[in-house]
Amino acid sequence: MLKSKTTREVAAASSDSEVTIERMTEHDLLEVVEIEEGSGLSHWGWDAYHTELQSLGDSIMLVARGRAPEQGRERPVIGFIVARLMANEVHVNNMAVRPAFRRQGLGQALLKAVLSWGKERKATEAVLEVRAGNEAAQQLYGSCGFTLVGRRRRYYKDPLEDALLMTVSLKQTP
Repeated sequence: MLKSKTTREVAAASSDSEVTIERMTEHDLLEVVEIEEGSGLSHWGWDAYHTELQSLGDSIMLVARGRAPEQGRERPVIGFIVARLMANEVHVNNMAVRPAFRRQGLGQALLKAVLSWGKERKATEAVLEVRAGNEAAQQLYGSCGFTLVGRRRRYYKDPLEDALLMTVSLKQTP
């Protein structure tokens, strides 16, 4: 359970290193933007992430950290996710994992952490948009229970592409 900036969870493990998920800090933003730029996401940039970190709204910003490349060095950010609670819905705004760490369960761990956070706050569903051509992301979201509910024509720019709207129920079963 992620309750404070210092809480850490073991999220996934590759064959040679531990990966943890923790709250994003301002010190992570350059690496987050680097991952964003290398992943073909809609551009947020440093300013937007910084503003979101400073907001008093109900949002969650998490990073996944890998093992430090050298003793005494900072553990690198290898993935991130940004989501916001609006009314009773968790909106997943941005998520990416460095290419070398994809298909190892890290994206799923980040997404599950956000869904768990939403359930704790009594959200009833989670919503996201994904590029129509991004089949790997669609499979990831499907593995976490998301289903396709709509299409937003010409939603993404650079390149121009439709977005698929996906949702998952977070309702608690009695």
